[in-house]
Formats: sequence, C-alpha cells, structure tokens
Amino acid sequence: MPPFLTPPRILGLLAALAAALADQAHKYWMLDVFGIGARQPITLTPFLDVVLSWNYGVSYSLFQAHEGVGRALLLAGQSVIVAGLIWWLWRAQSRLLTLAIGLVVGGALGNAADRLARGAVADFFYFHTTLPVGPLANYVFNVADVAITAGVAMLLFETLFSESPPAEGAA
Repeated sequence: MPPFLTPPRILGLLAALAAALADQAHKYWMLDVFGIGARQPITLTPFLDVVLSWNYGVSYSLFQAHEGVGRALLLAGQSVIVAGLIWWLWRAQSRLLTLAIGLVVGGALGNAADRLARGAVADFFYFHTTLPVGPLANYVFNVADVAITAGVAMLLFETLFSESPPAEGAA
C-alpha cells in the first residue's frame, strides 16, 4: 500500500465519499424521483415534517447569496474550509479523528455540489417545536447536515475523551 494511503486516511476519505454520495443520492431521489416540491409538507411526527426548502446561505440561512458573486464567495469560503479539513485529515493519526473529519468534509462537499448545480442547498427535514430552544425551534436540514453534525460530535468526543500523548519535554 502506498504510504500516502495509510489506514486512517483511507477511512477518512471513504467517510467523505460515502457522506457526499449519500447526500447527493437522497437529494436526487427527493427532487427528481419522489417530487417533494409537489407533495409537501409530509408530517412524520408532531415535530418533524418533510418539506423542500432552498437555502441560499449557510447555517440557518445566514449570509444569503442569490446571485453569482455572492454564491462564488460562499463557495470560495467553503473551499478554503474543506481544504483545511483535508489537510487536517491527512495529518491525523486516529481512526476516529479521520472518520469525523471525513464526515464533515463529505457533508460540506454534498452541500457545495448543490450550490454549484442548483444555486442553493436543498433541505428537507423540518424540525419544529414550540419549546424555547432558540434556533432549533425551527430548523431545516439534509443528509449532508447530519453528516457534518455527526462529524463535529465525534470531534468533540475525540477532544474530550481521547488519551493524548504527553508533550515532549514534559516532566
């Protein structure tokens, strides 16, 4: 096996590929096969519906960009972040860390593919509640967002609970 394809790196790259492909396959099915736009809303539970919502910005529709320059700036920023995450993945030694980073990268790439192909990110799962829980009272997300959230949760777990080797020179 080539040295640049060590097992942790392979796991991270496979996680990124799986997350991006699962997201794009789900979006294709929802938009082009199932036709969610004509069938919405579909109530699954009292707090979760399936809808079609176009997000022209980032999380919680911040920094919305409907036109070319704004969209290009969002994509450029996203590209810089993904490049930094891939650099981090490449240097990581832990399987959990590379898996977590891979999920975040795959989710980001899935949403970037939407922005490139459709001009906005397609979101489908509408979580809503009347409880006073801040921005989560009304949140619309997709499979890519689930991958990003799972990856971030794994990063937090790795940071809080992993055994880190002692620093060099520590007595």
